[in-house]
Amino acid sequence: MIRFTIFIFTLLSFQLSAQNYTIEIQLAQAPDKSVQLTYHYLGKIYAADTIKLNADGYGTFSGDSLLPQGLYKILVDKDHHFDFLLGADQQFKLTNATFDGKNAQFDGAPESALFVDYMNFLNNLQQKSAAISQAYKTATDAEKINLSEQRRKLNDEMMEYWEMIREKHPESFLYKFITANYVPALDESTLADSIIQNDSLLLRARFNYQRQHFWDYFDYTDERYLYTPFYKSKIETWFTKVLYPAYDSVKPYVYNFLADVKPSKRIFQFACAYFLNSSINSNIMGMDALFIDIARDYYFSGEAFWASDESMEQIRENVLFLQDNLIGQTAADLTLESFDGEFINLHQITAKRTLVVIYEPNCSHCKVFVPQLYKDVYLPNKAKGLEVYAIYSMDDKEEWGDFLTRHNLFEWINVWDEHHSSGFKIKYDARKTPGVYLLDENKQIIGKKMTVEQLQKIIELDLN
Repeated sequence: MIRFTIFIFTLLSFQLSAQNYTIEIQLAQAPDKSVQLTYHYLGKIYAADTIKLNADGYGTFSGDSLLPQGLYKILVDKDHHFDFLLGADQQFKLTNATFDGKNAQFDGAPESALFVDYMNFLNNLQQKSAAISQAYKTATDAEKINLSEQRRKLNDEMMEYWEMIREKHPESFLYKFITANYVPALDESTLADSIIQNDSLLLRARFNYQRQHFWDYFDYTDERYLYTPFYKSKIETWFTKVLYPAYDSVKPYVYNFLADVKPSKRIFQFACAYFLNSSINSNIMGMDALFIDIARDYYFSGEAFWASDESMEQIRENVLFLQDNLIGQTAADLTLESFDGEFINLHQITAKRTLVVIYEPNCSHCKVFVPQLYKDVYLPNKAKGLEVYAIYSMDDKEEWGDFLTRHNLFEWINVWDEHHSSGFKIKYDARKTPGVYLLDENKQIIGKKMTVEQLQKIIELDLN
């Protein structure tokens, strides 16, 4: 559901053609009221025009260029508003005796009128479906079979309605709008028995089918979808739930998507910014590599025409701190001084697995994380080939020594960079502590930003 927020300004220029729009409205319940013509745009609502109705509830919205097609709203206040679909015909009269969109009448806008018909049709189906669901709760097994068949027929009825609109109005936005969230399901009867009888293979088949057909009924290159509640949620679902959650798998799909939408500046701007931000904020390990790719290929190249100097500075900083510690890279080598004054090289440590841990004693999270890491991860696995290269990130040796003594951490390789000359804070992104990196025997990064619980499972599996 869309949060009801109105932004009283025009988000983007509407200079789409030399034609104009003239929308006469008659609202019996809004005499002498100010009324806004608003539109949905990427999950929010913005104002396009405002008028004051006369004593009869009559007024006219008008402008010297066509409005983008999409889902619009007639708004008096937060309790009195209704949506309607604005299509290619933008010189019409809209009459509504209530603030229920299903009662709206259109003269001169067939597509808008058809949308009202569809909403009434859909409401009728929903009522029938609700009645079936209620009956199902107390039905016998035989009755449930019959109710399931009734529900299937309702679905068929809706599909037939869609097909009728597609055939009669093939060039309209209405068909695209009403089918936007439909994703066809896999017909499992077409699968081999060996797949149907194997849960993991069946799950994979469903996953692959959804990925292949997710956009079948949604033309993501069509700008009109931006002016609906669907585009933002659709791309979020695709990126976070439909694509296989791994950098190498996600990147080709994302780059193909960006190539497809590039001709549309509006869509390209939104999609590029969305993928940039989502990749750096993703909970999927390794997805920060996609952030760096997009930053370099689209932002640093100058294609991100919308990016401000401030945002570019922030992107450059993030790239600087992330580029040397990506999953799969060889960890940056360090030679740091131990607590006893000996210089120890990270790459010369011989171990099946090495944890690079960066902490500061006064960090509240570090106070919990570091002792727990020592107790629950290091001690059970030290004899199996686990070593810890623990970097104290500050410059107070007394503070450091107190922390090591308090938590009995002297079995670790404890090092520091008193004069901060090694650049470890950049190479290992020590902007936030604690930082943790899991390296294999060749000092390749195989994990980072993990909890103690995650490290327990991964290292126990690796070393056993």
